[in-house]
Amino acid sequence: MNFPLPEFIVVSASNPWTYILFGAIGFAFGYTLEMSGFGDSRKLAAQFYFTELTVLKVMFTAIVTAMVLLFGAVGLGILNFNQVWVNPTYLWSGILGGLIMGVGFIIGGFCPTTSLASASTGKIDGMFFMLGGFVGAALFAETEPLFTNWYNNAGYYGRVTLDQVLNLPVGVVVLLVVLMALFMFWGAEQLERIIGKKDMSREPKLRIAGAGVLVAAALVVVFLGEPSFEQRYNKLTFTRTETVEQPNSDPLVITYTYTADEMLSNRFVFVSPAEAFKAKYNQSMKPVYLDVRSEADYNLYHIEGAVNVPLERIEEIIPLLLTESPANTVFIVMSNDETAAVQAWKILVADTVPNVYILEGGVNHWIAFFGRGDEPLRPNPRAGDDELGYLFPAALGDRYESCSPNPIEYENLQFEAKIKLQLKRDKSGGGCG
Repeated sequence: MNFPLPEFIVVSASNPWTYILFGAIGFAFGYTLEMSGFGDSRKLAAQFYFTELTVLKVMFTAIVTAMVLLFGAVGLGILNFNQVWVNPTYLWSGILGGLIMGVGFIIGGFCPTTSLASASTGKIDGMFFMLGGFVGAALFAETEPLFTNWYNNAGYYGRVTLDQVLNLPVGVVVLLVVLMALFMFWGAEQLERIIGKKDMSREPKLRIAGAGVLVAAALVVVFLGEPSFEQRYNKLTFTRTETVEQPNSDPLVITYTYTADEMLSNRFVFVSPAEAFKAKYNQSMKPVYLDVRSEADYNLYHIEGAVNVPLERIEEIIPLLLTESPANTVFIVMSNDETAAVQAWKILVADTVPNVYILEGGVNHWIAFFGRGDEPLRPNPRAGDDELGYLFPAALGDRYESCSPNPIEYENLQFEAKIKLQLKRDKSGGGCG
């Protein structure tokens, strides 16, 4: 199974237009920085003295414009926000790092990115600041082991966004941020007029029209809202490739496209107990067994290493699965049979969690396959749909023999391999630094 990224963000490095596009974006970005004064340390430092706040206005214009366009695309169903990398929040180390960079910004007049812009135009102060940045990065790398535990754990909150913090719809948050930015623009101009003695009458009137367009666009985002689970799920498509051998010719590679429901009906996402067991010993992947049953069933019996996340709580862990899992992670979802696991699979793939599979037949099938040595277990003839099909003498959790089969005994298991790793999206940085 392969979960492809949306076509509009898949770029082939073999296509020469890729490099032309990247070069054009880089040129436009650098040109904008230089034209906005981001290469001038005096203009950059002046914002801290409230005499020249162009930098503040340019930065927030870029932020709110990108935000409106991004969540407009989300509301139209063009983009799934879960595909956008959001840097995890490290509160206390972030505050300390911000203070250090802020002091350096005031004294030197640059942040890391603006020093590159300045150095690229031949300014000596930008070159020295950039060199200092490299030295500082080297010193940090050498000393980081001394404080790594605090650095990585103090105030760690994972992927956090404003709509989660404020418990508001995304569109409302977008509108509030736009209004806040416009208020800051107005306040910045008043400071420039009063402290910087700047003649604001010479400012282009077009900015007022731009503010109106920005507010109107934010209102459209509020109206659009976010796609529902059903809308996200129904838009999903998956590709599978099959190789057909041809006599006296190269093999023919055929690519098929399936909807999510077709992936289920064709059972492309169901892995056998044998494959789920062998995945634990496959060096190319890191299996995570997600047990979506109730805590009571989990305590009675569960596969060794399985993590209990009841179905009603599965959405709570999606940000964690998206940001904290290694690229080779494979999620194998299981319930007693398949009903709850199928629902969990739908929720996870609708939120673009990659490499999600379902344990074929659930825990009941696992016990039937590996439980020949578990004498205390007896079939439960009264078991209903997605209920445990066995009677347990005690709630031993993963201490039954079949919970952790002997890898030597089952060394030569044969099975149809269903798991195919999808490459996870790269992390990307952002902001001034």
